[in-house]
Amino acid sequence: MKYHEKIQHSAAYIQEKLGKIQVGTVAFVTGTGLGGLTEAIENPQTLAYSDIPEFPVSTVKSHAGQIVVGSIDSVPVLALSGRFHLYEGFDAHEATYAIRVLGELGVNTLVLTNAVGALNPSFATGSPMLIEDHINLTGTTPLRGENVDAWGDRFPDMCEVYDMELRDLAVRKALELGIRLERGVFMQIMGPNMETPAETRMYRAMGADAIGMSTCMEAIAAHHMGIRLLGISCLTNKNLPDCMKEAPLEAVIAQAEKSSAAMTKLLRAILKEIPQVTE
Repeated sequence: MKYHEKIQHSAAYIQEKLGKIQVGTVAFVTGTGLGGLTEAIENPQTLAYSDIPEFPVSTVKSHAGQIVVGSIDSVPVLALSGRFHLYEGFDAHEATYAIRVLGELGVNTLVLTNAVGALNPSFATGSPMLIEDHINLTGTTPLRGENVDAWGDRFPDMCEVYDMELRDLAVRKALELGIRLERGVFMQIMGPNMETPAETRMYRAMGADAIGMSTCMEAIAAHHMGIRLLGISCLTNKNLPDCMKEAPLEAVIAQAEKSSAAMTKLLRAILKEIPQVTE
């Protein structure tokens, strides 16, 4: 079975079990420690990744590994609670499998969240960061190989991956709520090892404000399919090359969970107006 046929098979199974995805459904991906965002979903229906034919299964302990469908403040939503990383051994196609399935389900708006390290010394740990652009430093792309013309162009333009209207909406809502929202460039590296002080200096010199091990693959695949994107990172730690501190996973998860309330508040405010800017 070809890759796109597997995607269609998975999408058909999800629709069989959870029903047809409503028009205007907003999907979001929850990063490490941010699974609490799914707790805001009303009347949730869940489906484990392991139950979906052909679907990958995350090996990261902090990821629930399930789809949750429901609504938040009357807005239909679909949450991918858990994602797939290159460092787990998945290739770029496998890492973006769930995103391709979202496209097949008819989702046209996607919010990507992640837990990342701040490279910009002026950024505050614990604050959310609006992703304005990204740098893919993984050495691969989900567009490598045969192109599926039904999904998108062979050579998609990347001058505006993250939707300007949605970014403006996020900034406005953060101001209304009094939430400090950093704005910057996100970089994805392969992982799972953390960066050295010398690498940190290099990444900062290349123009990155924050760094992590996910998201760019998903953004590329979603943009290829014409899905509108909003990216918001939780800055769990700060990477200062002259006084580097260890950032164990437990500390990253703890900070993400601590910041989850503000992230949820901001996302709920954004969700209320997303339908107005997508039609």
